[in-house]
Amino acid sequence: MLSKDRIGGILILAFCAFYAFKIGDIRLLPFQEGDAFTARTMPMALAILGTGMAAILVLRPGGGERPELRGLDWGRVAFFLIWMSAYGFTVRPLGFLIATTFFLAVGFAVLGERRIWMLAAVSIPLVVAFWVLMTQGLDVYIAPLPEGWN
Repeated sequence: MLSKDRIGGILILAFCAFYAFKIGDIRLLPFQEGDAFTARTMPMALAILGTGMAAILVLRPGGGERPELRGLDWGRVAFFLIWMSAYGFTVRPLGFLIATTFFLAVGFAVLGERRIWMLAAVSIPLVVAFWVLMTQGLDVYIAPLPEGWN
């Protein structure tokens, strides 16, 4: 019997399998080939961890409850799928800081947060901290602003 947990586990398992398959597309510099920690290391660890956890969801005995799909806000789900796709297309032209801050602020607003100051107080520091971590801590270049603004 397919329960909510099993359906979720199957979807996560499919995502992790696709994610693991695409890890090979991550380019490594010639001197990184023999390194213990490369750009592929964390994605591979996440794929393995996600696959294991999804397998537990799929294989463990379930309570037999059927998933209830009525009453879910499918319009909000569709909006977020479209919004994530739009973000993917705007992150390069707008730069990481602007596109990601706008993405998070609109996402939080759709989820119900109406205070503008709270949207800014959460999304701006979060995006800046993540950008600093990636660029300074992990030495990954991410264009912060649109080309020509730097």
